Amino acid sequence: MRSLMMACVAMSMPFGLQYSGVADACTRFVYHGAHDEVITARSMDWKTDVGTNLWVFPRGMKRSGAAGPHSVEWVSKYGSVIASGYDISTTDGMNEAGLVANVLWLAESSYPHYDGKTPGLSLAAWAQYVLDNFATVSEAVKVLEKEPFTIVTAQVPGENRLAALHLSLSDASGDSAIIEYIDGKQVIHHSPSYQVMTNSPSFDKQLALYEYWSQIGGTVMLPGTNRAADRFARAAFYVNAIPKSESAVEAIASVFSVIRNVSVPYGISTPNEPNISSTRWRTVADQKRMLYFFESALTPNVFWVDLKKLDFSEQTGRVKKLELGPDQTHIYAGMANAQFKDTAPFAFLGQ
Repeated sequence: MRSLMMACVAMSMPFGLQYSGVADACTRFVYHGAHDEVITARSMDWKTDVGTNLWVFPRGMKRSGAAGPHSVEWVSKYGSVIASGYDISTTDGMNEAGLVANVLWLAESSYPHYDGKTPGLSLAAWAQYVLDNFATVSEAVKVLEKEPFTIVTAQVPGENRLAALHLSLSDASGDSAIIEYIDGKQVIHHSPSYQVMTNSPSFDKQLALYEYWSQIGGTVMLPGTNRAADRFARAAFYVNAIPKSESAVEAIASVFSVIRNVSVPYGISTPNEPNISSTRWRTVADQKRMLYFFESALTPNVFWVDLKKLDFSEQTGRVKKLELGPDQTHIYAGMANAQFKDTAPFAFLGQ
C-alpha cells in the first residue's frame, strides 16, 4: 500500500518536475462493447507535423528490419492499413485479422545494446512487424517474449534525440498487451483488462494510477489537465462508463467522444511541461466491422477505410497510399478506399 501511495503521489506531480527528458503525449484505449464489439482508439499528440499518411500493405511483402546487415527478415502474412510517421515508420494500424498496433512515446524507454551481429529490428518497423506476422495478441506475445530480435532506435527526424516508444496491441477478441523496454530489458504486460495506455510513466506505474482512481470513482472527481496521468484517469473511467450500445454507429460515436475528451486542444503548449503537445490526429479501429476511422485536428471530416473491401492478396494486391497533406489538411469524407493511389512502399528509418 505504501508503494502504491508513493506511486500515486509521484504521478500527481507535474511531469516536467518528474522527468527532465522531452516526451510527447498520446493516449490509447480499447472499448469492449455489446455483442463482442471491440474498438481501439488512439490520439497522436506531437509538437510539429508528424508527416502522417495512410498506407495499404498487401500480404507477401518481403521485409527487412532496417537495422544493418543482420536485420531480421520476414514476408508479410497479413495485409494491413497503417498510419505512417514521416513516411519512415509505422505508428498505428490494423491488419486484416483485426489486430491493432499503436506506438506511443515513453521517455523511460531504454533499449538493449545492439552489437550488429544478431537479428536486429528498427524501432520504426516494430509495429509493422507485428501487423505483418500475427492475427492475435496471444500469438504476438508468444513470439515476442522469446526476443527474436534486438530493437534498434534512431534519432527522431529533425531532432537531436533518440526515439523512445512503447507498443500496445489489441485484437478482435478484446485481448491486449503492452510491450516496453525498461533498463534495457523487454517487459510485456498481457491481459484483456489493460485497456488504457498513455505515455510516462512506465506501464506498471500506470496500473497503480488506475487502482488509485478506481477507489475514488470517476463520478466523484476526475483530473482535468492535459498531463499523461490525468488523461489516463479520464480514459480509464470513460471507456467503461459509456454505454454498450446495440448500435455500432452509437458505439463508434461514444468511442470518438472519449478519445476527443483526452485529446490536447490544438495549439496548446506548456513551456514548463514539454511532455504536453497538441493532438494532431485520432484513429478509431472497429475490429469487428473492420473499419479504420481517421480524424485530423485540422479538417472538418471523419473518414474511414473499409478493410473488407481492400485487395490484400499476394497476387493482385498493391501497396497504396492516401496522401493526407501537410498537417493532415487534405479533406476526405465517407469511405476513402477509392482515393488511395498505387505507390512504392516507404523505407523504414534505420541503418
